[in-house]
Amino acid sequence: MTTAATMRLSRQGGGSGNSHNGRAWQVVVDGSVVGSLPNNETVDLPIEEGHHAVQVTSMRFLRSQKASLEVAQGQVVRLSCRKRARHPFIVQRSIYFLVASLFKHDVWISLTSDDTIDTDLEAGGNGLRTEPAAASRSAASASAITNVNEITSAPALDANAGPAALAVHQLTKRFGQRTAFSKVSFEVAYGEVFGFLGPNGAGKTTTVRTLGTLIAPTSGSATVAGIPLSPENEVEIRQHVAIMPEAPGLYLRLTVTENLEYFAGLYGLHKPGPRIEKALEAVNLANRAGDLCGGLSKGLRQRVGLARTLLSDPAVMFLDEPTSGLDPMAAREVLDLISGLRQQGVTIFLTTHRLDEAEKLCDRVAIMNSTLRTVGTPAGLRDQLFKKSLAVTTLEPVKDPELLFSGIKGVESWRVEGPASYVLSVSEPKTAAPEVVRGLVHAGADVLTIGETQHSLEDVYLELIAEDVEAHKP
Repeated sequence: MTTAATMRLSRQGGGSGNSHNGRAWQVVVDGSVVGSLPNNETVDLPIEEGHHAVQVTSMRFLRSQKASLEVAQGQVVRLSCRKRARHPFIVQRSIYFLVASLFKHDVWISLTSDDTIDTDLEAGGNGLRTEPAAASRSAASASAITNVNEITSAPALDANAGPAALAVHQLTKRFGQRTAFSKVSFEVAYGEVFGFLGPNGAGKTTTVRTLGTLIAPTSGSATVAGIPLSPENEVEIRQHVAIMPEAPGLYLRLTVTENLEYFAGLYGLHKPGPRIEKALEAVNLANRAGDLCGGLSKGLRQRVGLARTLLSDPAVMFLDEPTSGLDPMAAREVLDLISGLRQQGVTIFLTTHRLDEAEKLCDRVAIMNSTLRTVGTPAGLRDQLFKKSLAVTTLEPVKDPELLFSGIKGVESWRVEGPASYVLSVSEPKTAAPEVVRGLVHAGADVLTIGETQHSLEDVYLELIAEDVEAHKP
């Protein structure tokens, strides 16, 4: 095969010379070592066009995260790797890594896109796609957090526009004899606010935990941020998603900034200060950065939780009941923040019990009851489940409503709603309404009000969910 492209890697720091304790930093492409990387030098390595997974390792257990590359012919892909500062909170997660950190200098290697591209290479692009199909997201992730008070419309799901942010096919999770959810299939577009609704015990949180790689599915398949859901891809998926549970899990004796520094360490972020500042500005908490989290209200803690999810610049954000237990004012503030996040290209996967919030916030909703009952826009679901109708109120009851309404063009059926109120099923409200008014006036009735009936998302939900799932599970 002929060389189609070049991968240009630069290394800053990580020991002297070409090795670390006698072991060179090796470049691994698709599981195979293709070259070594001396300290403070840049090397060019040939690479074929197509999709590749790249890592840099100094020892068998000291390695960078995987970078997912989509390389075009003639392209120059620039990557930079460096040692990461040791984070004591991270090494506490594993005694193995703790012992290693005491004797090895470069326990953590950071591999990132090199955004200092020479002008002669800009025409080729940097080729790094750590978030497939999210072309609108900036390579300089530290500048991606902006004002979240502006609301932009979400893109329509288009198979020609590239892979979806989430694609789930026949996904099932069982715990012994109990099925949490079964054969769930749906897709979510990048930048979409997608509502996941259902009663207690319907499998909503379990679905989030499964897509977030916290638990493994029993069967079925899914892709998250363009990455196949599988055990070998768990770390890579977690680098592209953020999960905010109902309880944000903050350390109450630490300040807001200290909490975010801790979680930034878990994300492996290099010099997180600017990113923490931008995250706090995005959730309007910059003036509370030094406050202890234990002294904040629940609404403010939820905002800190949102700031934490923004730290890693996620492609997909899972929010599980983010307004649970909040007063109306605090809930509104949180929802305002969520509604603006799509301008960053972040996909919001929202589970909630508050149907009015979902109707205002979500581009599409899925209604879950162990199995997926339906997916669509709130307006589309209303049109599917309910016939179009007109609500009519007159000053006095109509003398012979059957004779009157059955003779009006466009009225398919009618029913009495009150002493002088009627609901008419019609084929097209705009066409039927003038005919109904003329018929009522001709019959001598005084019309007080007439208008198209409006079904809420709650009506749709109650139509599809008729039982308490949690109470009926064994």
